[in-house]
Amino acid sequence: MNTMPINTSCLATAPAAIGAAEATQPLPAASRLESGSSLVAPRHQPFEDVQALFTGTLFVAFGVLMFGNTGLLTGGTTGLAFLIHYTLGWNFGAALFLVNVPFYVLAWRRMGRVFTLKTVLAVGLLSGLVTLLPKWVSFGVLSPLFTAVMGGLLMGVGILMLFRHRASLGGFNVLALFLHDRYGWPAGRVQMAMDAVVLLGSFAVLDWQHVALSVLGAVMLNQTLATNHRKERYVAL
Repeated sequence: MNTMPINTSCLATAPAAIGAAEATQPLPAASRLESGSSLVAPRHQPFEDVQALFTGTLFVAFGVLMFGNTGLLTGGTTGLAFLIHYTLGWNFGAALFLVNVPFYVLAWRRMGRVFTLKTVLAVGLLSGLVTLLPKWVSFGVLSPLFTAVMGGLLMGVGILMLFRHRASLGGFNVLALFLHDRYGWPAGRVQMAMDAVVLLGSFAVLDWQHVALSVLGAVMLNQTLATNHRKERYVAL
């Protein structure tokens, strides 16, 4: 079966789908290094946030580019939008807008104005990078297995950087962070469960080998989050 490269140019429509507004509930209090510690988490400086947003989205963009070049499917609302695009023929940008609306409403109401604004900036930057990177970077040889491992790790590290600076890439990221902050559920595990549902649907457009490698990529991404995004081990906000 021929691989189905991802049309990354249509991601440029994503920023228009997002709006920032006031939240109805503040972010949780600063975390501590360990139980019983009185150390209060230091706040990130604006320059640190800018650097993290750029670096994190750059890592994710490279991972998306690798997946697109080998015909693998990403998880999250991006993967869901691609499934809708492939199976129903909808415009990708419209599908991405529709599936993201509930999650941006959640960010607006529950995660705070600053979080929502950072997410808007991160999504806009990712859209631009995914559009421009193919003009600057090309892969002569790219193994699908290597892509699943390295691309998944790159996206995981990139999203982890955004999480630690109170930002996300919207979609399932927002819900995973909300459940992590409200109930203490591991963000990586929540993200993995939602990605699994999307990847099960990929059997409609991919052969089983590419589905298996897409699952491996999702595991690499989400295990990175589950291992490293733990409030008791990280104190900067």
